[in-house]
Amino acid sequence: MSAVNENVLFQVEDDSPENSALEETVESRKYLIFITDDLRLGVDAEYVVEILNTHTATYLPMMPDYICGIYNMRGQIIPIMDIRRRLGKPPMESESLLVVLNYNGTQLGILVDSVEVMLDIPNASILPIPSQSAQKLVSGMCTLPDGSGTMLVLDCDQLIPHE
Repeated sequence: MSAVNENVLFQVEDDSPENSALEETVESRKYLIFITDDLRLGVDAEYVVEILNTHTATYLPMMPDYICGIYNMRGQIIPIMDIRRRLGKPPMESESLLVVLNYNGTQLGILVDSVEVMLDIPNASILPIPSQSAQKLVSGMCTLPDGSGTMLVLDCDQLIPHE
């Protein structure tokens, strides 16, 4: 068992195959919902490793403007992305949280303003983005079950740049 790190707000503890295996007939999925630049975004909780409230990025030259640098997370180096810049918005200026994702074996940290909640969202409630307003990084949208607003679903396949 590892020592408690007070900078970690959330951490996935059990990633055993029986707990991460998904059945063919999934009716809903868990999404981590967070806010950035007044947008409510969601990412499939299956990909969330942990959420850090303090982090220090090491700057790397000659990277895309949305890559803030790298972070050493217990000996593993992960790139940090400013999700605002990736979405074509102004850069992050205030304190932020670092949401660490693991998608297809690639880890990535994304900076967000705040984390709201983790919710079960019925698959049927996630609708495609209208083609005239489609954003490459967003795979769908839905009204939250409590009616509190709309969430845009981030497409992790598009979020993590491929060679």
